[in-house]
Amino acid sequence: MHDVLVIGAGTAGLTAAIYARRASKSVLVLEARGFGGQILNTPAIWNYPAEPGISGFDFAMKLYSQAETLGAEFAFGTASGFRAEDGGFTVPTADAEYRGRSLIIATGTSHRGLGLPGEEALTGRGVSFCATCDGALYKGRDVAVVGGGNTAVSDALYLSDLAATVWLIHRRDSFRADPADVALLGRKENIRLLLGTRVTGLVAEDKLSAVVLTGPEGRTSELPVAGLFIAVGMVPATGAFEGLLELDPSGYIVAGEDCRTSVPGVFAAGDGRTKDVRQLVTAAADGAVAATAAVRYVNSL
Repeated sequence: MHDVLVIGAGTAGLTAAIYARRASKSVLVLEARGFGGQILNTPAIWNYPAEPGISGFDFAMKLYSQAETLGAEFAFGTASGFRAEDGGFTVPTADAEYRGRSLIIATGTSHRGLGLPGEEALTGRGVSFCATCDGALYKGRDVAVVGGGNTAVSDALYLSDLAATVWLIHRRDSFRADPADVALLGRKENIRLLLGTRVTGLVAEDKLSAVVLTGPEGRTSELPVAGLFIAVGMVPATGAFEGLLELDPSGYIVAGEDCRTSVPGVFAAGDGRTKDVRQLVTAAADGAVAATAAVRYVNSL
C-alpha cells in the first residue's frame, strides 16, 4: 500500500506526485494512456510562468522526469472506481488492483463532440480533435475548425501555417478566447471567420468531403473541406466515480480550492474538479494543494 495513490498523470497528477514525494511519502501514479495529459499535443505554451514557448511534450516530460527522479512509481491502467477498505482505498483496473492510504483523482477531461450522425465513424477520416496531431495530413487543403474558445483559436492559427484555407466556425457572434490570440486571427490571410453559424451535418462517403452549416437565419449550406477539427470544450473523465463521490450536474467532482471531496481521504485535482479557471497553472496548483492535504491526512491516521 502506498501513502498516496494518484489517478492521472497530467499536470495536476504529476505535480501531486512531486509534492508528495518531497514530503517523503510513497507515491504511485496510475495512468490510463500516457504521461502529460491534454497538454502533451500543444506545440507551444505561452501562459505558464517562467516557461514561455515550451512545447507541451517538453513540459510534460519535465514533469514526469522530476516525479520519477524523486522516486514516484508509475503504472498503466484505467481505474474503474475505488472502494474504502483496510485503512485505505483500493482502485481496481482491468488487470490489477492498487492501494493507497490516500487517493488523489486527477483524471482531467476528454474532448466533447458535436453529436452529429457519422461523427464517430469519421474520426480519423476527416474528423479530428487534435490539430497538432493531424494538421500535417491536410497540408495545402481546406479545413474547418469549430469552436470559440482558446483551443479553437489556437488550432486555427496553427493550421493556418499548413492548410490552404482555414474556416473558423463559431455559433456565437464573438469568441471566448483570450483577446490577444483573437487579434492574431486578423493577421492570417487564409483564416476565414463564420460567426453565428453551427455545424449541423457531415458529408462523406469513405471520408469527409464537406460540412453542413446552419446560419443565423436558419439557412443551410455545404462547405467543402477535407478536415474538420472539433474544439468545443471538454467532458470531465469522472464517470468511474459516479455514485462514489459527489459530482455536479456536468459531472465534475465537487471539491473546493482545498481539493477535498465528499469522501475523507479522497482529493480531486485539476480540470476534473469544480473550478472557475482550468489552465496549466491552476492544475499545478491543485496538485500541490491536493498532495499537501493528502500528506496531512496520512499523517493523521
